[in-house]
Amino acid sequence: MSERDGIGRGGQSLPELLKVLDLEQIEVNIFRGSSPAEGPQRVFGGLVAGQALVAAGRTVPSERYVHSLHAYFIRPGDPSVPIVYEVDRVRDGRSFTTRRVVAIQHGKAIFTLSASFHKEEPGLDHQIPMPDVPPPEELLSTRDRLHEAFGKVPNFVQWHPIEMRPVGAMSFEAERDPGLRTATNPVWFKVDGRLPDDRLTQVCLMTYASDMTLLDTVLLRHGRSFAGITMASLDHAMWFHRPFRADEWLLYAQESPTAQGARGLARGLVYTRDGQLVCSVVQEGMIRVVDAEGWD
Repeated sequence: MSERDGIGRGGQSLPELLKVLDLEQIEVNIFRGSSPAEGPQRVFGGLVAGQALVAAGRTVPSERYVHSLHAYFIRPGDPSVPIVYEVDRVRDGRSFTTRRVVAIQHGKAIFTLSASFHKEEPGLDHQIPMPDVPPPEELLSTRDRLHEAFGKVPNFVQWHPIEMRPVGAMSFEAERDPGLRTATNPVWFKVDGRLPDDRLTQVCLMTYASDMTLLDTVLLRHGRSFAGITMASLDHAMWFHRPFRADEWLLYAQESPTAQGARGLARGLVYTRDGQLVCSVVQEGMIRVVDAEGWD
């Protein structure tokens, strides 16, 4: 880590993140998770999705790997109390296993997830090529660019241990310069530290990180930043194609095909540095314009 990368850094470390992803099992199909000691005022969507996937994965044979998940964010999570995850073992077939998870707080469902696991087998193989972008070493981190623009790093980017390096404009830059508006948002990212080798941990960290920049892609199209905007993830879907490591650089090639009716859709393809397509992501979010003013 460079000295500049340390500017304004705070919040959660990687060991702390791995700790909150290591759920407590309190019954055969019931798990309990917590939130970081410091963080946003509501539970980060990527965290509850990652914890739910941990709960599902711990009820599945180790030789079966998650290949898809579909999730709905129902209510804001309360970071001051634990989250209970109830796993429904929907099906255990010869090749596929299906699980449904409900996350509960204060007696109400705040999140649901369905995940499918598959035993590896041979088959057809093709992919869309990776976009041609500069390598991460040639780019500044999100923290660096915010610090250069505002002289400080806002709290909402300090509390997670994911290193992000945007290739193009960030939303606050597109708000200041309409010429930077774009429908695409490629971002390099990786976990800032070494992860355990098991594939479930890699996938859970990918799930966590995948929720961080998708809705920014909708804002970029319109030259808006977070000021005057209320946003929340509504649903989230992922497909895992090939093995990867979340602690090595990955390119998140994102785009926003449409926005309407206080909702915006964004999708992304995740590639390894050598061009392997490892994950596809789609998310719809609530995006309400609450005032007409820009970044303050």
